[in-house]
Amino acid sequence: MKVDVKVVSVIQRRIRVELPAEAVDKEFFRVYERLGQRARIKGFRPGKVPRPILEGLYRDEVRGEVLSRLVEDSLGEIFRERKLQVVSRPEIEANDLTEGRAFTFSAVVEVKPDIEVKNYLGKELEKVKLSVDEAQIDLALRHLQDSHAHLQPVEDRNVVEPGDFVVLDFVGSIDGKPFPGGRAEHYLLELGGGRALPQFEEAIVGLKKDGEHTISVAYPQDYFNRELAGKVAEFRVMVREIKKKIPPPLDDEFAKDHGGCASLDELKQKIRVRLERELREVQARDLKEQLLTRLIDEHPFQVPPALLDHQIRYLVERHQARLAAEGSGAGRQVPSMEQMRKDLEPHALRQVRAMLLIEKIAGLEHIEVSEEEVQQRIDAMALSAGEKGVSLRELYRRSDAREDLRSQIAFDRTLDFLLERSKIKELGPPVDAQDKKS
Repeated sequence: MKVDVKVVSVIQRRIRVELPAEAVDKEFFRVYERLGQRARIKGFRPGKVPRPILEGLYRDEVRGEVLSRLVEDSLGEIFRERKLQVVSRPEIEANDLTEGRAFTFSAVVEVKPDIEVKNYLGKELEKVKLSVDEAQIDLALRHLQDSHAHLQPVEDRNVVEPGDFVVLDFVGSIDGKPFPGGRAEHYLLELGGGRALPQFEEAIVGLKKDGEHTISVAYPQDYFNRELAGKVAEFRVMVREIKKKIPPPLDDEFAKDHGGCASLDELKQKIRVRLERELREVQARDLKEQLLTRLIDEHPFQVPPALLDHQIRYLVERHQARLAAEGSGAGRQVPSMEQMRKDLEPHALRQVRAMLLIEKIAGLEHIEVSEEEVQQRIDAMALSAGEKGVSLRELYRRSDAREDLRSQIAFDRTLDFLLERSKIKELGPPVDAQDKKS
């Protein structure tokens, strides 16, 4: 096999391969041998079908399989021998494949850039000195109280007010024609909750219960749905119910029922401990972001488009899953796929740069993750996932999923390694935070 690898750019290689006729003939022989063993042709026993018969029936199929095997096997061997960290599917150009003749093809691939990382230890970082105060504890307590509130029908009025929860039937139309997503029955909407178009919520305020109403809603010019953008829709609306959120009283009984504590004071202390832990976690994340920003700014390099595209698609899928879990409200603005990709690209680019840099440092510092550690992480995740643990274990039977998890563990471990060796300067709290305590 003759191989020529040319550097197209720091992230791209062009590989030209010439395979001798003997290698081509050997692969044709192997493929026809396997085909002969499984082919079922009337008049012939398995494994006894003459080669000319197989050629007449399966010539094109065999040629495609031989070409694929020759290309994949050759490139796999070249990638290993040349230690090429390929991140894209090869773009193949091949000449005619014929038995008895040499076969030549070329492949263009994207590779990880060879990053020269330096001065990555002892970075100077800043941490703001913060602490948990009574106001934060009270706010967290009110959020807990609100989460256990129940909805109660409003009996002393029949007109919708801001902050109400309303159960609606509505049908929307533009120029007298209904449009997709403009109809719902028994739809529960919190006015001011942000799940519907603000113009829609504002138009609901002041409507009477059980009456049929017609409201007009002007969609913004930049609305994601171009068929609705800049247009005025009419909605026929019926308010079936008006409800208010009634929170439970904050007392010792509340602490027992919803905090597992003997008293309200004990619940407040429990909240303080949780908030202090969360504060430490937030500070640690901020320090890591500072560290990554320093490393990224000090090490400019070209990112392979294939890696960037992969990360964008991953972030888009996560974003879509989150939107699906939250549900869609009346007129809620959901960005188009094109807009989502555009919005998420800078974040994806930063993530890829960080991944490549930390991966390089992990190699320099010999930070590795064993198979046993990967399995321990899977076991822990499956245990905390409850009923979903079975499907999670099934996912991590795939080698690519396990490698992704191994990379994530190594990334976290390397970042902790760098953070432990950083120089962290503690700053006083912001002026407004000091004022709140005085």
